[in-house]
Amino acid sequence: MDYKDYYAVLGIERSADEAAIKRAYRQAARKYHPDVSREADAEARFKEVAEAYEVLKDPERRAAYDRIGRDWGDGRPPPDWDAGYEFGGGPSGHPERDAAFSDFFEALFGAHGGHAQARADGAGEDHHAKVLIDLEDAFRGATQTMVLNVPEHDARGRLRWRERRLEVQIPRGIRAGQRLRLTGQGGPGAGRGPAGDLYLEIGFKPHPVFQVDGRDLGLTLPLAPWEAALGTTVVVPAPAGPLELRVPPNSAAGQRLRLKGQGLPGQPPGDLFAQIAIVLPPADTDQRRDAYRTFGAAFEFDPRPGFHGARS
Repeated sequence: MDYKDYYAVLGIERSADEAAIKRAYRQAARKYHPDVSREADAEARFKEVAEAYEVLKDPERRAAYDRIGRDWGDGRPPPDWDAGYEFGGGPSGHPERDAAFSDFFEALFGAHGGHAQARADGAGEDHHAKVLIDLEDAFRGATQTMVLNVPEHDARGRLRWRERRLEVQIPRGIRAGQRLRLTGQGGPGAGRGPAGDLYLEIGFKPHPVFQVDGRDLGLTLPLAPWEAALGTTVVVPAPAGPLELRVPPNSAAGQRLRLKGQGLPGQPPGDLFAQIAIVLPPADTDQRRDAYRTFGAAFEFDPRPGFHGARS
């Protein structure tokens, strides 16, 4: 789906304050309201204007929209674009005629597309944020100081970021996608109402060695051709420390070897999978090229048997 420029829809600058946004919306809404407009595409334009206002009038949605900018690849937001940013959450009514939001809006704000209605007891709304942690912290457990950026309007109606620091206990064995609940750390309550809660969705920072799939971990295991053919024992990295791994003879590129129970902790713990990659030594001297020729002559081996029967 295409990126939507909500500022262009309302005809305002990206630096516009609250008053300018509201003024532009009212003018556009009067111009394109289906009950009074004679424009052929009035209803579609009115919905587009209402959607733009729904985003830009709200400091949290506007901050999220501004953060992504035009970095919109393959019709989706970039990975982890919202990590480290705190937003309110919960369903709300659609603007004006309860018009359906566009696919762009839903893709960008699906996780926090609206805001919770005030509860009867005056309690504050719940907030949420996505945070990225080191894989090692999930393996051992840790206490982290997390910095969240909270969007708000200043006294002149301009959007700004306020930094918030929290001490968070990361439990051992937490998985990507799990949420931590911080009681009373959400939006403030009304009057004497209690504050809402803050929910932290956990993600993992990219790791130089391991890939994560639930509680399972994966890594690439480089082997020389003779190690894969003859079998060997190698030392591989693991979160708990280096481990010995037996490579059976005649192992093939792409084959996965499992170290049971060596993934993330849990009930049951995950496994560690080492995927074989064959690494060829360079033929960069006469002696090494001769060695490859001798090696090839020693085998009656066709690496492309399927090609011979192909029909043009």
